[in-house]
Amino acid sequence: MSDTTSIYLDHAASAPLLPGIAELWAATAIKHHANPTGSHLAARHARKALDSARFQVAETLGTTPDEIVFTSGGSEANNAAIQGTLRSCNPERVPATTAADHNAVLNPVRLSEGVIVGVDSRGIVDFEDLTNKVRCHKQDIALVSVIAVNNEVGTITPLPKVANIVRKFAPKALLHTDAVQAVNWIDTTTAAADYDLISVAAHKIGGPVGIGALVVRDGIELEPLIIGGGQQRGRRAGTPDVASAVAFAAAIKETVDQRTESIERTTKLRDLIFDSLTERLGDRVIVSATGTGGGDNSPYNEYAKDDRSHIAAGIANVCIEGVQNEALIFLLDTAGIQASAASSCSSGAQSPSHVLAAMGIPDETARGSLRLSLGSATTSSEVERAVDVIVDSVKHLDHYNGG
Repeated sequence: MSDTTSIYLDHAASAPLLPGIAELWAATAIKHHANPTGSHLAARHARKALDSARFQVAETLGTTPDEIVFTSGGSEANNAAIQGTLRSCNPERVPATTAADHNAVLNPVRLSEGVIVGVDSRGIVDFEDLTNKVRCHKQDIALVSVIAVNNEVGTITPLPKVANIVRKFAPKALLHTDAVQAVNWIDTTTAAADYDLISVAAHKIGGPVGIGALVVRDGIELEPLIIGGGQQRGRRAGTPDVASAVAFAAAIKETVDQRTESIERTTKLRDLIFDSLTERLGDRVIVSATGTGGGDNSPYNEYAKDDRSHIAAGIANVCIEGVQNEALIFLLDTAGIQASAASSCSSGAQSPSHVLAAMGIPDETARGSLRLSLGSATTSSEVERAVDVIVDSVKHLDHYNGG
């Protein structure tokens, strides 16, 4: 089953650098090696480059430069939003999130003994549960955080609807969204217009690993997660990474400029994966985020089978019943197909995905989960090859297991 051609289908974990980004980073690192917080000429030139990058990121996200705090990535941005909010308010107040959010949000909320809201079988926020819990805890909730695009199954959260509920029933709570997976696939400027805090990361959109940003709307006060110097208006200490900021700004601009075209093209590839696997492997394939699959009598058939409008174009997550994903991922990797079983933070774990569990998918079924995530350079021939390898690998495992 070996193949010398490698096909990368794990963009949701980390995307390859866009063309020209590596060269831009290297040139900036050489030219602007000085500390941008200094006062001499080289430092001032570095500061000018940093300010320009901050302006570009802000413009792309529909905010202002003063509202951009550069971070080391999405996880730091999420923690800065949650912990920074909690440290700056009454210690008895707590955060809230959904059971399907990324662990960089879910774990800090749990450690703070916060409120966990359920999701439906598509991974969409349970709005009745959200309303009830926000109303019940309205005096105690400091922040409500919801993921904009789920990193495992691709579910797009109706952010304005969440905001309307929170603003109505807990008007003192801040709103945060983890938009790390969203910039490629939705207009975050519009969707998150009413959000106080927004997390993004460069390496999901073809920028360098190690830099992200937290949008902190004007008037929002957060205690800094990292203290030391007074960099970034006292909101994050540490010498700013000018080269990475410049590369991040270029990557996010290109991503947003090409988003409409990318969504149209990638949606077809995502649907090709879903349709081809379903056709060739039958009812044992469950398209995770549709809440359907497994035949007409399946417990997942609560929603319209072909409704994929709520799934981001670049993420195709399926559960293949009767298959253990560790074995499947090994066979795919051997054949040159680079994919994952869940999020990049938990792909090596033996326990099933907490996202699929929150969606009501049984552990045994969830152990057959496979995430194929697409990018700007993914081609139809690569997708077709990947489907062939998946089908062959499943048949191989069936034979090995005596099926």
